[in-house]
Amino acid sequence: MNKKVSKITILFLILTIFISALFPFTKAEAAEASLSINASSAIIIEESTGQVLFGQNIDEKLPVASMAKVMTEYLVLEAEKNGSIKWDQTYTPSEYVYNISQNTDFSNVPLRKDGSYTVQELYEAVAIYSANGAAIALAEIISGTEANFVKLMNEKAKQLGLTNYEFVNATGLENNDLNGLHPEGTDPNGENKLSARDMALLSQRLIQDFPEVIDTASIPVKTFKEGTKMENWNWMLPGSNIKGYEYEGVDGLKTGSTDKAGSCFTATATKNGMRVVAVVMNAQGDSLHSARFLEMEKMLNHAFNNFSVKEVYPDNYTVKKQSSLPVVKGKEKSVSVHTKDAVTLVVKNGEENAYKAKVNINKDNLTKNGELTAPIKKGDKVGTMDIIYEGNGQALEFADKNKKAQVDIVTKEAVDKANWFILAMRGIGSFFSGLWGTITDTVTGWF
Repeated sequence: MNKKVSKITILFLILTIFISALFPFTKAEAAEASLSINASSAIIIEESTGQVLFGQNIDEKLPVASMAKVMTEYLVLEAEKNGSIKWDQTYTPSEYVYNISQNTDFSNVPLRKDGSYTVQELYEAVAIYSANGAAIALAEIISGTEANFVKLMNEKAKQLGLTNYEFVNATGLENNDLNGLHPEGTDPNGENKLSARDMALLSQRLIQDFPEVIDTASIPVKTFKEGTKMENWNWMLPGSNIKGYEYEGVDGLKTGSTDKAGSCFTATATKNGMRVVAVVMNAQGDSLHSARFLEMEKMLNHAFNNFSVKEVYPDNYTVKKQSSLPVVKGKEKSVSVHTKDAVTLVVKNGEENAYKAKVNINKDNLTKNGELTAPIKKGDKVGTMDIIYEGNGQALEFADKNKKAQVDIVTKEAVDKANWFILAMRGIGSFFSGLWGTITDTVTGWF
């Protein structure tokens, strides 16, 4: 019996080795298979490309709590950039803002009724300490009322290409916590909701359009004007006063927690030249505040241990056998073509060569004989080059569903239109060439 078991064991080991040889797994694939995030939703994207490095239930619209302030910050930075507000302009709290700011159940810096606060002071209170009264104050500065600001939030979300969102206030608080003072026109029981995908895309745009946001979001602690010590709720920041959660490279972005949203966090971090944006929603754990950081650590480790940003194809790249196109009515009979820009993608470790290029020439630009028609300008777009993944796993999708791994194919030089004399001579040449061909074919047929 024992001998029989031993033979079965040996046979099983041999079979396992044989299968492993036929179907090898990369380290990245193994890591993907083993990554499990204890949360309702989670996503990691690379910031420059927007490619998804990990996703879990990324399209369900869920409560985001104070992560909604990412949109508030976007609109503040946009308003300052276009000159509609200034960092040094001052604001005295409305009755509503004053009352909210005094509520110690919320994250707040207490504002005085007769106080005077600059836009920059209020913005820092939001970005560092998630101060709710300060967020409503900024909404009133920009739009007059929080209700008008909420309309602006939803309009901006649509403009940015988000598809799964609902903004009901500037803070991320649940409307039913506002004692009947929720923004006019919004659901009394409403709350801000986004999908993890949209939360990541919004945060990506905030960082790309206003990179200065990192300067403030990365401040671990600062004292507010009235003497309130603002300790950043992002405990993963290097230098955080809350020890045990720091993560090298983390420099933002926004935490959030309510009874319905649970423990939420949108993080951004850089390492080895790669910046990622990661979102975890309703993280599960022993503590409402710590669960999001423990799950986020696993996500960041996964991203930085398994992926890197690589230039897959350089700019001015020419695909063999598709390096030129024929031209009709031009001084030259062909024109060289190449890629307009370099192609940079997120690459799994060990899969640097797992890509091929496929050129697609726009047939609308061609004659029925497959020619471009002169005149042609240098840099004219004639088609695209798709980058095809041929690795062992799956191609990384883009968080923006409309984006593709693709680059424009353009003309390398200009081709002027030939004058009437050159075209006439070519026509005569073609005529006699055709005539001579007919004669030689006839004579050949005699023999």
